[in-house]
Amino acid sequence: MPTRRIFFNQLALDARIGILEHELNATQPLHIDAEFDVDIHQDVDDHTLHSVLDYRLLRKAIVDECTRTHINLLETLSERVVERILTDFPDVRLVKIRISKPLAFSDCAAVGIEIERSR
Repeated sequence: MPTRRIFFNQLALDARIGILEHELNATQPLHIDAEFDVDIHQDVDDHTLHSVLDYRLLRKAIVDECTRTHINLLETLSERVVERILTDFPDVRLVKIRISKPLAFSDCAAVGIEIERSR
């Protein structure tokens, strides 16, 4: 089946994440890169969103999952985001997500986790 890829580059948000003492009481910025391979079931109708997967819904799911509660580990957060996408969006065939902390270390641009799952 043909697919279409939707992607986000450096979606920026503040989240309650981290296991270290200074991370437990404050939010910190996260950057999220994500790719979604979506099954194409019909031709694109330029006059309606119903012929495509509305990427606003994917963004909302990511933001909601990342900001809903405190999470200790990036690994846990990454798995939860992927699970949410695969549960809520049956047309998504493959999810690749990278979540990074841009302020974790002063000597690198970011540190993070990347995972990929497919049906």
